Amino acid sequence: MKPIKSLKGKRVALLGLGISQIDYVIGKENGKEWDEVWGINSACSVFNLDRLFMMDPASRFLDSDDAGKQTLVMRKMLAELKIPVYTCELDKRVPKATLFPIEEVANATQCAYFNNTVAYALGFAMWNEVESIDLFGIDFSYRNDLHFAEAGRACVEFWLSKMMDHGITVGVSPRSTVLDADVPPTEKLYGYHRLEKPFVTVIHGNKWIIKPHDEVDTELAKNGLTLQEHELPPEPYKG
Repeated sequence: MKPIKSLKGKRVALLGLGISQIDYVIGKENGKEWDEVWGINSACSVFNLDRLFMMDPASRFLDSDDAGKQTLVMRKMLAELKIPVYTCELDKRVPKATLFPIEEVANATQCAYFNNTVAYALGFAMWNEVESIDLFGIDFSYRNDLHFAEAGRACVEFWLSKMMDHGITVGVSPRSTVLDADVPPTEKLYGYHRLEKPFVTVIHGNKWIIKPHDEVDTELAKNGLTLQEHELPPEPYKG
């Protein structure tokens, strides 16, 4: 398989199953648009997607109950989907199943660190040289629930770092713990958060503004902007 030419330079939204997917809905309601919308597993049951990533074999959903609450809805959706379903194994019960280009992606990115489905989607995006990718519903843990956390956050953040180094713009829902997106602006910079006037970071154009909170407001005001505009999803990070 070769990279998909039509994806080069495109803006992509990637939807997982966490609570921060609500920020995608809010973004759409406020006129935000993407060239393509990709989803993870049963996100296909709610959102209008262009591609689905389901890196477990279809048999996990169709022949067992191992997928828990996703099982029934995936059994219904997999036979009906009209979009590519990237996975590790073809299955005649999933007409649109498409083998994930694992060798191509690993060789092109010089990395085969994939311990969750989101990471595969990010590697795929990097291989196809998208311009930007915004993550929604990809949360892994919740600060108000110290007893719950999904594996995979480190792998996802690793891939986001690779993408930023590659010049791809990365956005994360402000409700997500990924890249500390849910940390208040005045607490993001360790050490500086203890100062009487904590420093905050704001990306403006291709440069970071790193100043005390009140000075950042002044700096942005010169361009007719406010800090609040920069706290909204989905583009808090740039490569």
